[in-house]
Amino acid sequence: MKIFRNFYPNEYRKSTYFIEFKKYYEMGYRGILFDVDNTLVPHGAPPDDRVRELFRQLKEIGFKTCLISNNKEERVKPFADELETSYICNAHKPSRKSYRKAFELLGTDKEQTMFVGDQVFTDVYGANRVKMYTILVRPIHPKEEIQIVIKRKFEKIILFFYREERREQRRQKKLYAEKKKQM
Repeated sequence: MKIFRNFYPNEYRKSTYFIEFKKYYEMGYRGILFDVDNTLVPHGAPPDDRVRELFRQLKEIGFKTCLISNNKEERVKPFADELETSYICNAHKPSRKSYRKAFELLGTDKEQTMFVGDQVFTDVYGANRVKMYTILVRPIHPKEEIQIVIKRKFEKIILFFYREERREQRRQKKLYAEKKKQM
């Protein structure tokens, strides 16, 4: 549905940990912005071995990273320090300002930077507003603050239309390929 397209991610993945980041580096991406809670770890959890290994691999590939969170500095700074990455706290996502600030921190621009997050109305919408590549991931853990639980109900509606539109695009592509074969 056209009205929801501002909230559609470029991709929707099961988990941050199933994304083939090397492929994106080969495509020209050099920076990755990450949400923290329910994108990298369960809400409120410290960095675990899985996230430490991911950030080690990203650095090895050549990526610059930045955490961009609406959470307070007491939550985000220790997390970022442990991962040795840049961060922006109190980001006020979906405001464009923090995304642009992240570009400056990383020395990249919107064409070279991608965003990975678990929420449509803050993460994806904010990144789409600055026209950067977005990957939405499923939340790691179902336990969330009440305001997020409420937003998740509306996200389900948007994701329904997102999936339907993607199915239709694949169907059209298949029909086009079949027509081309017949010529």
